[in-house]
Amino acid sequence: MTPQAGDILHVTREASVQFLRPMMFRVIRVHDWPTYEGWVWLDGYQLNAAGDAVERRSIFVQRAGLRIVPDNSAAARARTAPARAGQRPALSRPHLRPATAGAR
Repeated sequence: MTPQAGDILHVTREASVQFLRPMMFRVIRVHDWPTYEGWVWLDGYQLNAAGDAVERRSIFVQRAGLRIVPDNSAAARARTAPARAGQRPALSRPHLRPATAGAR
């Protein structure tokens, strides 16, 4: 299995002995660098339990040890969904402080 940009992977010791503690990893790029048969360099983000990126990393792993995590959460779909034609992004209003008495 060759991961693709955007895939979320569960990386464990099966992928490489360096991962004694499993981690979730979102792939940014798969390098085409020459390496050992069945191994690959990946750039991406280590994710926390909430699915937020906490650290950018490059990892060297065995393809056979990687597991793609199905990501069906509404938040993930919203982050990756393309904007529809003619749809403007929501604008946030800056926080306004009420005027104080005597201020000009």
